[in-house]
Amino acid sequence: MSNQELVVLGQDAPSDGCCPGLLTAPLGEDQAADLAKTFKALGDPVRLRLLSLIASRAGGEVCVCDLTPAFDLSQPTISHHLKLLRQAGLIDCERRGTWVYYWVLPAALDRLSAFLTTAQQAGTTA
Repeated sequence: MSNQELVVLGQDAPSDGCCPGLLTAPLGEDQAADLAKTFKALGDPVRLRLLSLIASRAGGEVCVCDLTPAFDLSQPTISHHLKLLRQAGLIDCERRGTWVYYWVLPAALDRLSAFLTTAQQAGTTA
């Protein structure tokens, strides 16, 4: 597991791979801070679109050269947004020659989804 995935998980995550939902157990201070970083990264429309473009790409990865034309933003701005998604542990990348290729970290998204799903299910049974 990479350090970036730990940002999503938090240090207090149970060993079975599932975080307690928001309504099933109070968040610890460290876990709340880690999750806030992830939600902050997702709180921007450009970053949400970038994540969606990367996640929905056939083959599971996309070149930055294919991401930049989808936006009316400069390449450095796109790179900044991608950096924030990487720091939040949602995506990773690899340089291949001139270009950088990005892919989603499924485990990070699964854990975030489990946290939100559990919260929703707990809210409907209360």
